[in-house]
Amino acid sequence: MGKYRSVSERIGDFDSVEVRLSPEDLHADLTRCQDCGIPFCHASGCALMNAIPEINAQALAGRWSMALATLLDASPFPEFTARVCPGLCEGSCVQGLYGEPVQCRQVEKEVIERGFAKGLVQPRIPTRRLGMSVGVVGSGPAGLAAAWRLNQAGLNVTVYERDARPGGFLRYGIPDFKLEKEVVDRRVEMLAIEGIAFECGVDAGVDLSGRLLKNRHGIILLACGARRRRDLDIPGRGLAGIVFATEYLSSVNRVVSGETDSLPAALDPRGKQVVVIGGGDTGSDCIGCSWRLGARSVTQLEILPEPPAVRAESNPWPEWPRVRRDSSSHEEGGERRWSTTTLEFLPDGKDHERVGALRAAKVEWVPGDAGPRPVALPGTDVDMSADMVLLALGFTGPEDNPILGSLGVSRTANGGIAADKEGRAARNVYIAGDARTGPGLVVRAIADGLNSAGVLLGDHVNCRNYSLAEG
Repeated sequence: MGKYRSVSERIGDFDSVEVRLSPEDLHADLTRCQDCGIPFCHASGCALMNAIPEINAQALAGRWSMALATLLDASPFPEFTARVCPGLCEGSCVQGLYGEPVQCRQVEKEVIERGFAKGLVQPRIPTRRLGMSVGVVGSGPAGLAAAWRLNQAGLNVTVYERDARPGGFLRYGIPDFKLEKEVVDRRVEMLAIEGIAFECGVDAGVDLSGRLLKNRHGIILLACGARRRRDLDIPGRGLAGIVFATEYLSSVNRVVSGETDSLPAALDPRGKQVVVIGGGDTGSDCIGCSWRLGARSVTQLEILPEPPAVRAESNPWPEWPRVRRDSSSHEEGGERRWSTTTLEFLPDGKDHERVGALRAAKVEWVPGDAGPRPVALPGTDVDMSADMVLLALGFTGPEDNPILGSLGVSRTANGGIAADKEGRAARNVYIAGDARTGPGLVVRAIADGLNSAGVLLGDHVNCRNYSLAEG
């Protein structure tokens, strides 16, 4: 069952690595889905609560338009989740108890792409406007989802994005080989036709004050993400050649899309020994980009222990299986080192201002008052050559921005944005997505954007006074 294009083919471009299921494999998986007695994929797995068994049954029967309608009932942007969701539903699939789970994400991709190809996915333009205006700050998955729902309810929505093009993390944080930017453009163009206004190159809080935004719209929804990056405060951190992974990925995406002509020299991995610190999806994406751009070698360091190959007894179904996963980028080469911490960065022998190596050590996780903590093991120190180091250590919360204070929004003790459990951050100010929940998955950001928009509508709109768009 072919899941990806061959490494020799895909390593030379930034086109999608994934191939669609063959008709035979698609039919086999749809058939296996019908053997399920009590589905857990729907509520236990999917953050959007997609009606997966019904969608798959309709697709198996050849009723693709019905499958599409059922999918769109819960998910506004299935073309995104079908490409970048880790498949939470598959972790709860009954078939996965004794074998491979049904490839629900691939089926979702088939449903939505057939819908686009047949012209069944059309703009849904609201039939009436309520005269209410909302400013949405941020055009990532949560911001787009909130804007979509608010617009469908008849509100006038303007989305503010500080980058040159809409999409936020979808456009600038995920490589094209996982999410083609034509897919993002296609949806943004449809949202604009439906009536959403986009103002790009506008840093809300800097270019426009919170007071001006509040005067312009009356209601503000913050979906500004959790972009404050976790750093590594160790000796040698100030050496050149040590960069944040998100800075690297966004620059690569700008080059691939034609927004800029070339990478800055400091971000070009060509011919370099690249070390990626951090074992998550961002680190994996750095690996794939580095190989495509001509890195000499790529090594990934992860401080956590190597996960087991199969579920541990403490991780029963239908919980998300905490097992080792090798992404398409990992399959393309390089080395992964687990239970490894970085102690210091070492200068290059010729250019003492640049990084030339790093010193790492193995760690053991020991119990602590605040939970397990890593302790470096004596005698395990090793020096590794590194011309370029990419820090993919995750995020700690929303960045600092003067818009928060001007909107009357406060920060929590850990640096988050203070809000009630439904996302109200101040009078007529709401918060959605990673900015509210902390760094997470695209599918969960979309779900939270929809929920926050629903809270806003419940506060400000009498449901009897508006009609949803025709569609």
